[in-house]
Amino acid sequence: MRKIKKGDQVVVLTGKDKGKRGAVLSVSSDDRVVVEGINLVRKHQRPIPMRGINGGIVEKAMPIHRSNVALYNPGTNKPDKVGFKLLADGRKVRYFKSTNEVIDV
Repeated sequence: MRKIKKGDQVVVLTGKDKGKRGAVLSVSSDDRVVVEGINLVRKHQRPIPMRGINGGIVEKAMPIHRSNVALYNPGTNKPDKVGFKLLADGRKVRYFKSTNEVIDV
Protein backbone atom coordinates (compact mmCIF):
# COMPACT_ATOMS: atom_id res chain seq x y z
CA MET A 1 0.00 0.00 0.00
CA ARG A 2 1.30 3.45 -0.91
CA LYS A 3 0.97 6.65 1.07
CA ILE A 4 0.13 8.67 -2.06
CA LYS A 5 -2.29 7.24 -4.63
CA LYS A 6 -3.76 8.32 -7.94
CA GLY A 7 -6.55 10.86 -7.41
CA ASP A 8 -5.27 12.19 -4.07
CA GLN A 9 -5.04 15.94 -3.47
CA VAL A 10 -1.41 16.85 -2.67
CA VAL A 11 0.54 20.01 -1.81
CA VAL A 12 4.03 20.61 -3.20
CA LEU A 13 6.56 21.13 -0.38
CA THR A 14 9.69 22.20 -2.31
CA GLY A 15 10.73 23.48 -5.71
CA LYS A 16 9.45 26.11 -8.10
CA ASP A 17 5.80 25.17 -7.45
CA LYS A 18 6.04 25.20 -3.64
CA GLY A 19 2.66 25.64 -1.96
CA LYS A 20 0.58 24.72 -5.02
CA ARG A 21 -2.10 22.06 -4.78
CA GLY A 22 -3.29 19.53 -7.35
CA ALA A 23 -4.57 16.02 -7.97
CA VAL A 24 -2.21 13.12 -8.58
CA LEU A 25 -2.55 11.92 -12.17
CA SER A 26 -0.18 8.95 -11.95
CA VAL A 27 2.28 7.26 -9.61
CA SER A 28 5.28 5.46 -11.08
CA SER A 29 7.23 2.59 -9.60
CA ASP A 30 10.39 4.70 -9.14
CA ASP A 31 8.73 6.92 -6.48
CA ARG A 32 7.71 9.72 -8.80
CA VAL A 33 4.28 11.31 -9.13
CA VAL A 34 2.70 13.44 -11.84
CA VAL A 35 0.50 16.17 -10.36
CA GLU A 36 -2.09 18.11 -12.34
CA GLY A 37 -0.81 21.63 -13.14
CA ILE A 38 2.51 21.15 -11.29
CA ASN A 39 6.04 21.09 -12.79
CA LEU A 40 4.82 22.13 -16.23
CA VAL A 41 7.38 22.26 -19.03
CA ARG A 42 7.08 23.51 -22.60
CA LYS A 43 7.80 20.72 -25.06
CA HIS A 44 8.30 21.03 -28.81
CA GLN A 45 5.95 18.45 -30.32
CA ARG A 46 6.53 17.12 -33.83
CA PRO A 47 3.31 16.59 -35.80
CA ILE A 48 2.27 12.96 -36.39
CA PRO A 49 -0.58 13.02 -38.94
CA MET A 50 -1.17 9.25 -38.75
CA ARG A 51 -2.13 9.58 -35.06
CA GLY A 52 -3.83 12.96 -35.44
CA ILE A 53 -1.25 14.80 -33.29
CA ASN A 54 -0.69 18.46 -34.16
CA GLY A 55 2.75 19.98 -33.96
CA GLY A 56 3.78 23.00 -31.93
CA ILE A 57 4.78 23.89 -28.42
CA VAL A 58 2.72 22.08 -25.77
CA GLU A 59 2.73 22.28 -21.98
CA LYS A 60 3.21 18.97 -20.23
CA ALA A 61 3.23 18.00 -16.54
CA MET A 62 6.49 16.24 -15.65
CA PRO A 63 6.95 13.91 -12.67
CA ILE A 64 8.37 15.02 -9.32
CA HIS A 65 9.67 12.87 -6.47
CA ARG A 66 7.06 11.74 -3.95
CA SER A 67 9.14 13.13 -1.07
CA ASN A 68 8.46 16.64 -2.40
CA VAL A 69 4.67 16.36 -2.00
CA ALA A 70 2.41 15.79 1.00
CA LEU A 71 -1.22 14.76 1.17
CA TYR A 72 -3.67 17.66 1.63
CA ASN A 73 -5.78 17.46 4.79
CA PRO A 74 -9.15 19.19 4.18
CA GLY A 75 -9.88 19.26 7.92
CA THR A 76 -6.91 21.50 8.72
CA ASN A 77 -6.40 22.99 5.20
CA LYS A 78 -2.71 22.06 5.42
CA PRO A 79 -0.40 19.35 4.08
CA ASP A 80 -0.15 16.39 6.44
CA LYS A 81 1.89 13.25 7.05
CA VAL A 82 0.25 9.90 6.37
CA GLY A 83 0.48 6.71 8.38
CA PHE A 84 -1.03 3.23 8.28
CA LYS A 85 -3.10 1.43 10.87
CA LEU A 86 -5.20 -1.71 11.10
CA LEU A 87 -8.91 -1.41 11.81
CA ALA A 88 -10.82 -3.80 14.07
CA ASP A 89 -12.03 -5.78 11.05
CA GLY A 90 -8.43 -6.34 9.88
CA ARG A 91 -8.31 -3.79 7.04
CA LYS A 92 -5.18 -1.68 6.58
CA VAL A 93 -6.06 2.00 6.04
CA ARG A 94 -4.26 5.32 5.66
CA TYR A 95 -4.76 8.07 8.24
CA PHE A 96 -3.60 11.65 8.87
CA LYS A 97 -1.01 11.66 11.66
CA SER A 98 -1.98 15.08 13.07
CA THR A 99 -5.69 14.35 13.53
CA ASN A 100 -5.82 10.50 13.47
CA GLU A 101 -8.57 10.85 10.83
CA VAL A 102 -8.90 7.84 8.49
CA ILE A 103 -8.50 8.69 4.78
CA ASP A 104 -9.85 5.53 3.05
CA VAL A 105 -12.80 3.82 4.66
